[in-house]
Parts: sequence; C-alpha cells; structure tokens
Amino acid sequence: MITTINIKNIGIIDNLSIDLNQGFNVLTGETGAGKTLIIDSLGIISGGRFSKEMIRKGENHSYIEACIYMPKNEIAIDGNIIVSREIYSNGRNMCKINGRLVTVNELKEFMKKVIDIHGQNDNQTLLDKNSHIAYLDSFIGEEVKKLKSDYRELYNRYQEVQNLLKMNYGDDKEKQRRLDLLHYQLNEIEVANLKLGEDEKLEEQRKIMLNSEKIAENLNISDNALSNGAIDGINEAIRALEKIETIDEKYAEKLSELKSSYYEVQEIARDINAMKEDIYFDEEERNEIETRLDLIFSLKRKYGNSVEEILAYKDELEKEIEQIENIDEYNNKLKKEIKELQTKMTDLSMKMDKIRQVYAKQLSEKINVELQDLEMKNAKFNCKVEFNENNEFNKNGLNNVEFLIATNVGDEEKPLIKIASGGEMSRIMLGIKSVLSDVDKVPVLIFDEIDTGISGKAAKAVGTKIKNIAKNHQVLCVTHLASIAAKGDYNYYISKEVENNKTKTQVKQLNEKETIEEIARIASGDITDVTIEHAMELRKLA
Repeated sequence: MITTINIKNIGIIDNLSIDLNQGFNVLTGETGAGKTLIIDSLGIISGGRFSKEMIRKGENHSYIEACIYMPKNEIAIDGNIIVSREIYSNGRNMCKINGRLVTVNELKEFMKKVIDIHGQNDNQTLLDKNSHIAYLDSFIGEEVKKLKSDYRELYNRYQEVQNLLKMNYGDDKEKQRRLDLLHYQLNEIEVANLKLGEDEKLEEQRKIMLNSEKIAENLNISDNALSNGAIDGINEAIRALEKIETIDEKYAEKLSELKSSYYEVQEIARDINAMKEDIYFDEEERNEIETRLDLIFSLKRKYGNSVEEILAYKDELEKEIEQIENIDEYNNKLKKEIKELQTKMTDLSMKMDKIRQVYAKQLSEKINVELQDLEMKNAKFNCKVEFNENNEFNKNGLNNVEFLIATNVGDEEKPLIKIASGGEMSRIMLGIKSVLSDVDKVPVLIFDEIDTGISGKAAKAVGTKIKNIAKNHQVLCVTHLASIAAKGDYNYYISKEVENNKTKTQVKQLNEKETIEEIARIASGDITDVTIEHAMELRKLA
C-alpha cells in the first residue's frame, strides 16, 4: 500500500503531503482544486508521461515521492520502499527506488506491480478489442501464463527467421545485383594487393622525397662540419693531452674520454656521409608512391579507415558471396525451421484456445453478475474467443478475443464501441476490475472519476462495488457523487487557496463530522439540516 505521497511543483500544487490508509480512500473537493493533479502525480511516479507544462509556474522542476509498504519484497527488509521521480524543465529526469537510480522503464516495470490506475482513458482501452485478450489472460492467470511465455519465445524466433528470409534476396534479379556488387568490391580490393603497414611506410618515403633537397643540404653541412673541423680539432686535442697524461691521472682520464668521443664522432660522420649518398630525388618513383597512396586512400574511403579494416571487409565480402551462392541451401534450412516453429506454435495455440474458451465463459458469467449488481440488469456481456482470420500467428497465439454486449432484452450482441454509453462503459470497466481484483496481485487500485455518466441506484451500486474491492486492496477514488463518497473508509477534502498571489492545493483528512458535511455538500451544494440528515443516512447505509 501507499502510506505517503509527497508532491512538489505540479500544476497548482506547491508542496503537498498526503498520508493514505489501507481500505477505501475517497478524494472529493471543488472542480479545479487539484484532485486530478494528485492522480496524475501517481501516474507520473508510476513511469507515466510528463509534460514540462505541468511544472508549477515560476519553478524549474517537479518532484514526486511515494512511500510504499510491501511486507514481502526483495528491495527492503522492513517492507518500506521509497520511490521518487524528479523532472526538470530542461528535460532532465531522475528516478530512484530506495535511493538507487533507475531508468523510467525500470520505474514503470516496478510500479506496475504496485499501482493500477483507472480513468477515462481506460474506457478507451476497453473499446480497443486488441486489448481484450490481455484482460482475459489476466483473469486466467497461471494456467495460461507458462504456455503464453513458451509461445512468445517461439513467436519471437519465428519473426526473426521470417525477417532473415525476407532479407535473403527474395528474387533472382536482386540476388544477382547484390552478387555483382560484392564481386566488384572484392576484385577492387584483391587487385590492390594490400599489405599491412604498407601505407605507413609509403607515407614515410613520400615525406623524405618531398623534403629531399632540404635533407641533402643539411646533411652536407653536417658532414662538412665534422670532416673539416670537428674531427681534426678533437685529434689535435688528443695529441696535446697525450703530452701531459703522465703528469696527473686526471689528464689521463680526460684523454681516455676524448678518445672515446673521437671514435663516436668518426662513426657518426661515416653514417651521415652514407645518408648523404642515399639521398636522391627520383620523380618517377615519387609518382608511383603518390599513385599507390591515392589508391589506398580511395579504398579507405569506401571500405574502412585503415588497411586492416579494408582486409577485414574483404573477408566479410567473401563470406557473403559464399552465403549468397549457397543461399538456396541456407533458405531451405530457414524454411524448415519455420515449419517446425509453426507446428510447435500451433500446438501451444490450440492448448491456449481450449483454456481461453473455458475461462471466457467463466469471465462472462462473473461480469454479468457484476453488471446485475451495477444496475445493468438487462445487459448481457460475452467474452468471445475465436481463431483469427487466415489462422495467422500473432503475439498471443491464433486467438482473437472481443468483448460484446447487449444492453437491453432482445438486443443483438455488438462490440462495446458500437453500443455502450459513457456511464455504461464505466460500470463495465468496474465490473471487469471487480472480477479481476480477485486474482489481481496489484495492491493499489485508483479510480479517477469512475462515476462519470451515472447517478441514483447505479451510483450506489458502483460505490458498493468499490467498497468490496477495497476489502483486499488499497483503493483511491476521486468522485463527485455523495453515494460513493459516503462509503469511504477515509475521506479527504481537496481545496485551493490563494497565497502571495499564487494558487495552491491543500488536502485535509476529514473526521466523521466533517465527512458528513462534505457528503451533504456534494449531495445538494448546501449544508443544511436536511442535507446533513440525508448525508447521515447515506453514511449509515454505507
């Protein structure tokens, strides 16, 4: 259950904290006070969409935090879980579960096990027959869950193999066009006869050739300096030190060092002289290097950023050519796998169909009982299960499920979208929720203005139905009807006030006297002795 929700900077909500209770929590108040914003906030913290226009004017972020108590969970030993979501006007989004950062999808996956929100949008979902099979399978539960999981695994592979077949050059012309291109590319790379590291060596040679004049000039200067001055100077210094080496040991040491330097300088001079002889400028050779580098650059532009990548691409070309040239064999393997998958999926689909047929009748019977209680006494609900057209596999098997209803005696069953009014849709949804709540493990159910389009006995029946659901779930319900508000275990009044030229939402948990007065206000708009007496009667009946 949700024990506390804190909301900051959502619409006209400034900084709001609500302590909730187990059972039937009713939210009432004047239009525009912020009731829907509270429900929207619960939707946002459940991973729902958020528009930056929802951020309170003058603020740069919104924050929603909920404390959830779940006795059996793997996140917190004491059962308390803090979930928060902070959204900034620049689009930055921060979600946390017990202090751990999570993605919006991770938040959504966690919260869908905690909260189920039903509002007017859910009526639209109910009108979409593609969603009906999900309601039925939810009602069936574990008996179909494992079969559906096994089927989905096969179905995902089935789609994957079908896509592989589509990609495998469906006709001969396409296959030949692809082969021609691959062979052209392969030939272009093979003719180039690339060698690893070749481009680096060529670049080095090119650099030397482009700078050959400068290199030759400076090598000549170095050679002349060494040959005509440095070596002779060192030689003369050696002869001078030889004359005094016996006088003191330090002169002998320097003589030894100088002789070593002499030999090193001689070696360097010979090397520079040899380098000088190697420097030459061959225009034809330079053109060859330039042409080769241009070819390598062209291949890099087409097939990879380096010679290594080009050669790796060459290997891929050879593999694809081999695969295409043997495509018939490969496709036959895929077609064989498809047939095997179809056989297995058909078997699982037939098993799911048998289960769905049985439970569809049970679901129809249970919902018809609920509709009787909800003052739709002449309505007949039917959960119709049949094989889809052409027996084409979909993610749920071979079944199509559609909810049909006849609202009056003698009427023909028709799809909900063609027959149900807004008030009827709300009651049908509540009937389905009532049935599913017996098997539903989601602890928190939220009903946002489910009383739309109903009054009188129907409203009283809706209130009774929600009250029964609240025996096993925590329920939050926004309502404008006194007969529903009267059945609340805990009643909250949502109001707004202006402070410092800004409107903000306030919430107050009502005591019994205040609850009676609020029921009276909802019933007639005025709080008088008569309306108070009526409210007390409604409360007593609840």
